[in-house]
Amino acid sequence: MSVPLLDLTGQYQSIKSEILAEIAEVCDSQRFILGPKVEKLESEIAAYCGTPYACGVTSGSDALIISLMTEGIGPGDEVITTPFTFFATVGAIARVGATPVFADIDPRTFNINPAEIEKKITAKTRAIIPVHLFGQCADMDPIMDIARQHHLIVIEDACQAIGTEYRGRRVGSIGDYGAFSFFPSKNLGCFGDGGIVTVRDPEKAKLLKIFRNHGQSDTYIHRYVGGNFRLDALQAAILSIKLRHLDSWSAARQHNAAEYRELFTAAGVRGITLPFAADYCTRHIYNQFSILVADGRRDALRAHLNEKKIGCNVYYPLSLHLQDCFLHLGGKPGDYPVSERVSGEILALPIYPESTRAQREEVVGAIAEFMK
Repeated sequence: MSVPLLDLTGQYQSIKSEILAEIAEVCDSQRFILGPKVEKLESEIAAYCGTPYACGVTSGSDALIISLMTEGIGPGDEVITTPFTFFATVGAIARVGATPVFADIDPRTFNINPAEIEKKITAKTRAIIPVHLFGQCADMDPIMDIARQHHLIVIEDACQAIGTEYRGRRVGSIGDYGAFSFFPSKNLGCFGDGGIVTVRDPEKAKLLKIFRNHGQSDTYIHRYVGGNFRLDALQAAILSIKLRHLDSWSAARQHNAAEYRELFTAAGVRGITLPFAADYCTRHIYNQFSILVADGRRDALRAHLNEKKIGCNVYYPLSLHLQDCFLHLGGKPGDYPVSERVSGEILALPIYPESTRAQREEVVGAIAEFMK
């Protein structure tokens, strides 16, 4: 049985008529840049995440960049984040001219370890960017305590975690900013690139909307140098439709994760570690279901699954401090041992809502066959 890592066609077919009607309405209006569709989505996402304000932007990457820009973070400033994340987290820091500073990750959640953050704070530190990786929240209470103690901004990278909850609070509502991605593979994905920033402070909310539109405070009046970070109305309209279904899709991912645990336990598969769910993560949305494969067997298992036409992928194969573009920061092998170990062992399995039990049985059976 062929098992794709992700198949969005079933999801689309289930809401096709709603989507096409919404697209037609936008096309008939000929209002493609900002406007009422974007404003509607901003209100809906703010309410969903438990924040007063949201600002639609062009991507999750730009959500991070515009948050840093709004705080005036740039050359001479340091921002602490994790070395085990998608490139955009650290790329955003570099793009504004600030210096990324890494703190190693927790070996179970793969998220930034709060105990490592304080060791990295200097007089130049301006912000912390914790990442809620794979749909599980970082441990935010100690991170926020550190930030308050040192007067630091906290930007939650929630690009993989819309709807995730930390002790009953939605991610994106805990720090100063929450950055979300609507890349098609996300739990809430649009038909291209899109993103949003959530924020609690009304003045920061105003600045975000100025910065996303070339820094204009009034038409052709520029107090700041911003950028073209405007979310398209078409994407906003699509996302408003999909948001109605998000909770049921997240529940399906949670069901699929529980079924994986049941099947792996029943099969008695050795040599792998299943995803850890922290007690403080009161709602895990499983953007990915990533196992660890011991004894250097990850790549061979991946090849075995590919031969059987079972989708899988490595998120992420190289700790960011070892990427060529960041070597000037002085990172070397051994600096962040947990991140480096996890990057060599991690493997993501199919978890999308429409996948079936039979497909999960196929995945677990193939892994059990290889790991025996």
